[in-house]
Amino acid sequence: MEGTKGGSVERVRTALSALGIDGAIKTFGQSTRTAAEAAEAIGCEVGQIAKSLIFRAKASGRPVLVIARGDSRVNEKMISQALGEKIGRADPEFVRERTGFAIGGVAPIGHTGEVVTFIDVALGDFEIVWAAAGAPNTVFATTLGDLVRMTAGEMIEVS
Repeated sequence: MEGTKGGSVERVRTALSALGIDGAIKTFGQSTRTAAEAAEAIGCEVGQIAKSLIFRAKASGRPVLVIARGDSRVNEKMISQALGEKIGRADPEFVRERTGFAIGGVAPIGHTGEVVTFIDVALGDFEIVWAAAGAPNTVFATTLGDLVRMTAGEMIEVS
């Protein structure tokens, strides 16, 4: 079950519970795979979607998680500079193998392996942001402060 959607969502639920955040995952009958779809389902601004993007560090092969505003485009050069090595897009197999999530459901927490995490400071423009919860139709509400606390990520400008 670990590789299934249910297993992915349960990993996120367990991670949230360990942080004292229970019952936070919302499941929708429609896809929340893209920031626009998520915002429509939730009824919020696209910028409030904390999209989780996985990149691959080119030299070390490490997975790099960038949590960005749903309405922003990540500047890979800025991420590379913060990381200290160039990054590139990760293919679906790399994402699943290194995080345990399928693209479209990558959560900021509950990864099956270590990830380097950067968080978009611009998410602070919103009191509440919404992040994927392990499947293409699940999300949870959080704050920028809680994202930093739960991921130990570094806040940087990403666009």
